[in-house]
Amino acid sequence: MHVTPSAVSHSINQLEKEFGFPLFLRNRSGVELTNDGQTVLPVVLDILNTEEKLRQISDDIKGLNVGRVRIGAFSSVCINWLPTIIRRFKNKFPKVQVTVFQGDFNQIAAKVANGSLDIGFSSLPVSENLLVKPLIKDPIYCVTPTDFQPKDGRHVRYDDIGHRPFILQQIDYDRQTKKALDRYQVEPNSLAYSIDDQSILSMVESGLGLGILPRLALKKLSGDVNIFPFDQDFERTICLVTNKTESQTPSTSHMIKEIDDFLKRTYQNDYLIG
Repeated sequence: MHVTPSAVSHSINQLEKEFGFPLFLRNRSGVELTNDGQTVLPVVLDILNTEEKLRQISDDIKGLNVGRVRIGAFSSVCINWLPTIIRRFKNKFPKVQVTVFQGDFNQIAAKVANGSLDIGFSSLPVSENLLVKPLIKDPIYCVTPTDFQPKDGRHVRYDDIGHRPFILQQIDYDRQTKKALDRYQVEPNSLAYSIDDQSILSMVESGLGLGILPRLALKKLSGDVNIFPFDQDFERTICLVTNKTESQTPSTSHMIKEIDDFLKRTYQNDYLIG
């Protein structure tokens, strides 16, 4: 920030004096927001984001194309989509700063809602009051050791699963993943958890259980495993979330167009926006 610690402390003290209540709790381990501070934080972020929007519009009018884009995405989007999208965007707008936050669906939606992120990739449904654009439907598959074969040779059915444990990430046990597991009566005590998608494949490869992963997550993973569809279709709908203020800034608008162009080329008729 190019500001000395004493200047930051002075600014905070002045703001607390102006508001008439403390914003931070100070202790030996650091500082944290008070309840009142948490209440005013979204308004402060909205003011800062609106100021950033004004600056970007001014710069865009002058032809400078500077600004920032803060993107939130879950792991498979970070791995499969963002490298190409960001590279193409930076080729066109080299002065625009791009940062990426990796998290789960709910974290990303919450950060877009409070203005900490400009754009987020999430999965339907989205509970936050945001602008939501469905992007693609991402089928969910069963990942098995190589010695596992479903009885019909093609689809995993209830009888194929039996009492086998499933390995997944803790954050995935909701939405369509939970719906699939509930369909085959997989009990919570039959679930084991891993830290990431590649670790799930490694554990499945070692015969420790079955995995359940969407197609996008499997795209760049490696492992000596089999991949089968379930006998009932399960899929998640990946979506783009923005809030009204951030979506109108020039840099964010350009990034949304780059995302749109990339997905149209990649998925063609399967791209939901068309």
